[in-house]
Amino acid sequence: MDFEEREEQRMLREGVRRIATSFGHRWYVERARRGEKTKELWDALAREGYLGVSLPEQYGGGGLGITELCIVCEELSTQGCPLLLLVVSPAICGTVIARFGDDAQRARWLPGLAKGSATMVFALTEPDAGSNSHQVSTTAVRDGDGWRISGQKYYISGVDEAEQMLLVARTGTDARTGRGQLSLFVVDTDAPGLKRDAIPMEIVSPEKQFTLFFDDVRVPADRLIGGEGNGLKALFHGLNPERITSAAYCVGLARYALDKGAAYARERKVWSTPIGAHQGIAHPLARACIQMELAKLMTQKAAWLHDAGKDAGEASNMARLSAADAAIESLDAAIQTHGGNGLASEYGLADLWGFARLQRIAPVSREMVLNFVSQHSLGLPKSY
Repeated sequence: MDFEEREEQRMLREGVRRIATSFGHRWYVERARRGEKTKELWDALAREGYLGVSLPEQYGGGGLGITELCIVCEELSTQGCPLLLLVVSPAICGTVIARFGDDAQRARWLPGLAKGSATMVFALTEPDAGSNSHQVSTTAVRDGDGWRISGQKYYISGVDEAEQMLLVARTGTDARTGRGQLSLFVVDTDAPGLKRDAIPMEIVSPEKQFTLFFDDVRVPADRLIGGEGNGLKALFHGLNPERITSAAYCVGLARYALDKGAAYARERKVWSTPIGAHQGIAHPLARACIQMELAKLMTQKAAWLHDAGKDAGEASNMARLSAADAAIESLDAAIQTHGGNGLASEYGLADLWGFARLQRIAPVSREMVLNFVSQHSLGLPKSY
């Protein structure tokens, strides 16, 4: 095993860090608080080709892997600028279309996703389905040479900044199990019959969350990805990159918080002594640093497994849970180190709490991760 990054990866990390630093966390937060987007940062990354590093070269991507996309995500988050659309547009949608789309579909959508000139969001979750994808009730029925989609989706990120969404819909029911037969469709976000309502959130983020209502939204046949009823396989192929890249964001968030906490602990003095000299301050930061490094290792393992074409399900889930916990522990330790200043806007910590806390809920809850590990890693009976 070689834990040293290749020169290409080091250059990628340095390039993303340079761009993200030129914007910075304060810029990011001010934009988010005003309800504005972070398009300038997105475009700066796009000009360097960083948004499409994991997509195939023949469609304008970097031809690398989720490992490299994790580097992009981690470095952005380390500078306090997590861009959620990177997780859904290239990581989920780009990965699924590259693997399961036909030649015409790949040629149609991948170049824009690779260049960052187009974005695509992912629509899976529903109010009544929860984490059970088999119970998706949004339906797609054949209508001549196309399909008509009806139903509702919930907590769909960034619909207001994307041209299309990759939608999971039920196209039938398995007669033996009663589970839904799922299919994937590319749907325009401005399609007739599609309505969206923003969900007010207590999270400081430029990406908004929406409830979507589909009222006989018609899509042509060429919008079906991977064939009718084959959506579950494609879905899970896209969910592992989602979990891995969101884990990378959590690792970056932990690094950001620890950098802030350690710097304050070195500089802040009480009775002429830096507060970092006291174990009550130093040890929580040190423990959080260890947790962050362990989470980073599992994230790297999950990315390597995915890029090598191996089963990455277990590692992806473990990376997701450990990185979310590391982000929360690091942020909490940094806030505590700052005392009252930890909640002051000037110090750029408390505004990330909502984003960090969300990571224990989405894109997969810690309870579902523990269910997966209980059943698949330990061989325990299924609990649900």
